[in-house]
Amino acid sequence: MADCICYKDISYYSDLIIDYLSEKKSLQFAYHRFPKVENFKHQLQEKAENFSKENRNILVSSLENQYKNLTASDLTLKHIQLLKDEKTFTITTGHQLNLFTGPLYFFYKIISVINLTKELKTAYPDYNFVPMYWLATEDHDFEEISFFNYKEKKFQWETTQNGGVGRFSTKGINKVFEEFKEALNTSTNAEKLKDLFEKAYLLHEDLTAATRFIANEFFADQGLVIIDGDDKNLKSIFSKYAKNELLDQNIHHFVGKTAEKLANLGYNIQVNPREINLFYLEENSRKRIIKEDGKYLIHETDLIFSEAEILKELKNHPEKFSPNAIMRPLYQEAILPNLCYIGGGGELAYWLELKTYFEKEKVTFPILLLRNSVLLISEKQENKLEKLKLSKEDLFLKQHELVEKQTKRISEISIDFSPQKEHLKKQFEDLYKLAEKTDKSFLGAVAAQEQKQINGLKHLEKRLLKAQKRVLKDELERTIILQNELFPKGNLQERVKSFSEFYEVYGENFLKVLFENLKPLQLKFDVVKL
Repeated sequence: MADCICYKDISYYSDLIIDYLSEKKSLQFAYHRFPKVENFKHQLQEKAENFSKENRNILVSSLENQYKNLTASDLTLKHIQLLKDEKTFTITTGHQLNLFTGPLYFFYKIISVINLTKELKTAYPDYNFVPMYWLATEDHDFEEISFFNYKEKKFQWETTQNGGVGRFSTKGINKVFEEFKEALNTSTNAEKLKDLFEKAYLLHEDLTAATRFIANEFFADQGLVIIDGDDKNLKSIFSKYAKNELLDQNIHHFVGKTAEKLANLGYNIQVNPREINLFYLEENSRKRIIKEDGKYLIHETDLIFSEAEILKELKNHPEKFSPNAIMRPLYQEAILPNLCYIGGGGELAYWLELKTYFEKEKVTFPILLLRNSVLLISEKQENKLEKLKLSKEDLFLKQHELVEKQTKRISEISIDFSPQKEHLKKQFEDLYKLAEKTDKSFLGAVAAQEQKQINGLKHLEKRLLKAQKRVLKDELERTIILQNELFPKGNLQERVKSFSEFYEVYGENFLKVLFENLKPLQLKFDVVKL
């Protein structure tokens, strides 16, 4: 069973996300509809009016082509065909092509999407809802995705390839596989992990195919549809928006204004738009398009286009034009009958800059939903928690705060000097009355003496706390060890650990428990016992 903790009680989330989740009025200009079941009724009506039958047919044709070399489930194939139906909509998440799925939240994103489609089908039985996973194949930040952690070890893939990572050859990953095999035990679950890694990376030619295979292995039975935006036919839909970006630079204008407005409200800006938010994508490179003196330059190359030439290139080769992180959301929403995007806090922070740009381009802005976040805890760890008399909320404290709180809790001596401070204040009340009858300089002297003694008590309180920490060292050490297990390197577990560490122990039950416990619209942090 899962325990839920409010995001506002956790220090790992930005003010922007906390205020969004609380529906703060001053932030409502930045989003369309808040993620509540009843709001999806209007969202699907609006999207139905603004999404063409032609786009549905292109989408289905592209997906059929992308799935031709993959063994899809009957439910996934049914979902793909249902996308032709005007009463079918998607719920989407996107993710980088992290080696062996990367951090745990890869699973939380996709399960959030799948569970939300089920919830919406119950609420709106006349409509169909397809769970969609967008492969970030055009991303070129290889360093971010080139590794995964298993227990205390980092498994890194080294390659000199450049360009969109989805096109990277999987040659060389066999070295990672050999290292990973050695680290795993010989259990049935460990053998399944070895088999999955080998089939994904050693039997598929590129990173796109490998990642698609893994996602399909875990989620095909749930009808997940996996889409690759690096597709000429899908880019043909996108080309009119790319043309607007080349000629008018709408993102720079509209997103820039929203970012300024958010900054004036005191929020940190996630991303600032460039003048042109497109890359020129070729087999081994993905370079920024820069406009200078009426010409279009491809950064770090000798390629230069006139306006007429680059528009001709766009018309003939739309697949060569790749949106950056801030333009990709529009590409996604233009080609999908999508109602809701599910992402992490960082993702939603830049989506919250985009609404006026979407309005300018006449594309329906999706409902934005923070993905489920999870702390997985074993039965053994939960028993330790109970023995230490810690609450699950305590675990989310900064370590020095947790140690201080635990010291005060288990100490047989009271470390709270509040009674002494109150007693001191009462003693000084008579002195203040006396001071009011004489020279004002004496009043100042009384106040200074009071503050001096209060500071003395505070100092003694700190000394006593420090002394008790030494006395209670063993029990506090157990507290620190437990928190470090659950929050590796002071980070949320889901941002560091790999699924493989849990799958090796729990097998398919790992996914079963997550499906049972993650409720996307609950908007709370889940602590899930495995």
